[in-house]
Amino acid sequence: MRPRPRPRTRASAYGPLLALLLLVASLLLPAATATAADNGTWGVFPTPPAGAAMTDRAYFFHQGAAGTTVSDSATILNSSDRELTFQIFATDAVNTPAGGAFALLPADRKPKDVGAWIALPPETATTVTVPPRGRKDIPFTVKVPQDATPGDHVGGIVALNTAVEGIRQEGKVQVGVKRQVGSRLYFRVPGPVTAGLSVEDVKVSRSAPLLPWVKEARATISYTLVNRGNVVVEPRVAVSAEGLFGRTVLDRKARELKLVLLPGQRIELTEPWADAPQSDWVTVRISAGATAYPDLASDSEAEFIAVPWPAAGALLVLAGAVLTLLVLRRRRGPRSADDSEQDEPAADLAGTR
Repeated sequence: MRPRPRPRTRASAYGPLLALLLLVASLLLPAATATAADNGTWGVFPTPPAGAAMTDRAYFFHQGAAGTTVSDSATILNSSDRELTFQIFATDAVNTPAGGAFALLPADRKPKDVGAWIALPPETATTVTVPPRGRKDIPFTVKVPQDATPGDHVGGIVALNTAVEGIRQEGKVQVGVKRQVGSRLYFRVPGPVTAGLSVEDVKVSRSAPLLPWVKEARATISYTLVNRGNVVVEPRVAVSAEGLFGRTVLDRKARELKLVLLPGQRIELTEPWADAPQSDWVTVRISAGATAYPDLASDSEAEFIAVPWPAAGALLVLAGAVLTLLVLRRRRGPRSADDSEQDEPAADLAGTR
């Protein structure tokens, strides 16, 4: 008997679609860490000198004038027990709009800055295979354009694992998930540099309990930081607020945000406020600066009126009821003497003599 064909699984049915819809998960590298990019299975490192540790350099740091070429090498380290195949590419760095985390663009985004200056060897035009517990050194050059602007240009060298590591459901479509790891590259073009930082769009959203002063009111302060200069800035932010008559209702000293704000980037941040005023007229101020640039300072304010609206509404209803009662009583007024006489029955004049 001829065997019946096995039914196709749902995953195999979506096979062609998975090949077209590969979601590349960009690795967000914390600004505070001093280690190179490594996810525990593979990593991308600046190639160390002979005899030096693999983590000898945290990132790529280079400087070159317009028209010059700088050479270096990246090492792809495979820490797993199986062979891994990667797509290697250079790209630009960005800050994520919400939160400001450092990110390297995925493979399908064409770089426009330092990522476009980097030339990789011809072998990386397809894929690069790294043996188990092995490494692969990838030399590259950075050719600075003649019209390159002075200041910091930030990007990275990325290794994208070609294997689909998981399936994610997005509506009725299954999407294959790939992972990439990148090592940052900071490149400084000499010339006039300006540190620029501005605080914009300060807003306050507030939630209060139905019964005021029974529970704490909560608020969220949101604001935008913009790097308007041409160098990388590590912001410090202080948050304060004043109520009526200049009373201090919030005072958070300046602190490092533990992020690197890249030139031209705009990020949105929030500050929770657990014990916001229940009833007050409040001015919130966000002040920003950077330790590396003592003269760099910017601040912005926003005002809001804190009113216990449920209680205020109840008072308004009560006041309205009292006012209505007073108006009705006033309209009726006291009864006059003439009205009293008219209300009495007329005398029977015919019966008198």
